[in-house]
Amino acid sequence: MRSGRSAIEFERQKGILDRFLPKPPARVLDIGGGPGAYAVWLARRGYEVHLLDPVELHVKQALRRASRSRVRLDAHVGDARKLPYQSQYADAVLLMGPLYHLTKSSDRLRSLREARRVLRPGGVLLAVGISRFTSLLDGCSQGFLRDPSFRRIVLRDLNSGKHYNPGRIPAYFTTAYFAHPEELREEIEKAGFSSVEVIASEGFLWWVPGVLTYWRDPKVRRFLLEAARKVEREPSLMGLGPHFMVMGYKDR
Repeated sequence: MRSGRSAIEFERQKGILDRFLPKPPARVLDIGGGPGAYAVWLARRGYEVHLLDPVELHVKQALRRASRSRVRLDAHVGDARKLPYQSQYADAVLLMGPLYHLTKSSDRLRSLREARRVLRPGGVLLAVGISRFTSLLDGCSQGFLRDPSFRRIVLRDLNSGKHYNPGRIPAYFTTAYFAHPEELREEIEKAGFSSVEVIASEGFLWWVPGVLTYWRDPKVRRFLLEAARKVEREPSLMGLGPHFMVMGYKDR
């Protein structure tokens, strides 16, 4: 389903979801769920999954993926800032894309408040952010820093978190917001969630030289996943990996 380093992201985030989601058959809203990788995985596990994405192509891809997997998936085009669900509708809400695709703080807050509205009391939000330092580390790792235009992108990211790719070079990612982990925690708390926790997704794994060679060895892969879990809450390492997940609960 995923290849390259994105396979590491997928395995780590599946592991986090497995630990913190309520048990199936809970109702999960996958907001900004793209072509349905996580939605179909959850549906296979017995969850009632509703996917919403602003891109029609992604919705069609998610439905095709669900059909191939012979699972039921409700999927529609929609906006994270105005959810088409009634209040207290879901047991869990995933925002695994919207909080970095929405570059304005006011838009992120709207999406978070909508997520809280549709959650039942005691429901959980699991949201993903991209680290403020990702373009700097990726530029060093991939050699992009040789390009003066990428160096300007990095400086802008470090100053404001607003990532733009004026040259539309695919490897330089799309328009996004790169956040400090604590900044995203504060936004989620501001939206009314409690017991907020931040967990590193890939963490150090993303930058390990030769990590994909290690990943092909099942024993080493298990060790790497165990090690990543051991340090997933270490504050000094939180911004190292490209993604982190923030969890919060709607008070009963």
